Amino acid sequence: MTTDVRTADELLHWYVPGKRAELVRGRLIVSEPPGARHGSVANELAFLITNHVRANSLGRVYAAETGFWIEVDPDTVRAPDVAFVSNARLPEDDPDGYARCVPDLVVEVLSPSDRAGKVGEKVRDWLAAGVRLVWVVDPRKQSVRVYREDGSETMITGDHTLDAKPVLPGFECGVDEVFRK
Repeated sequence: MTTDVRTADELLHWYVPGKRAELVRGRLIVSEPPGARHGSVANELAFLITNHVRANSLGRVYAAETGFWIEVDPDTVRAPDVAFVSNARLPEDDPDGYARCVPDLVVEVLSPSDRAGKVGEKVRDWLAAGVRLVWVVDPRKQSVRVYREDGSETMITGDHTLDAKPVLPGFECGVDEVFRK
């Protein structure tokens, strides 16, 4: 191993003002914070998902930038914009550090600076870790690309309905709801 390889514990204590960081197979990935539209869309989805999860006692929803430690030695800590963890996967207590469980649903909201290859890598990492459903939300195109654990992929746009079957039974919302202004 080289000295450039970092651990999840090192990432937990790493801080540079105004920057975001993830750890991918021991490599520190630093980025700028996302813009206002990104935050608005992520919040809208978190709100819709949280209301459904609470009403049905399905598990817990985590807000943007919650780190999930999904791979060890070398460590990978990814931080989605929204994550849902079912009761079956929830740890007894939330740790002070990174969650050492795999979400059932991960939402990644695209920023103008995101590149297709990097987003694809995130999706592959999430699915390889055992995430059952990944949504990649594009505010510019007002679309949601849905990736499922079985390898299927669907694009949802316009006035179509976004669901989270079978991860969040009964959850549905119009794609246009996600992009409310």
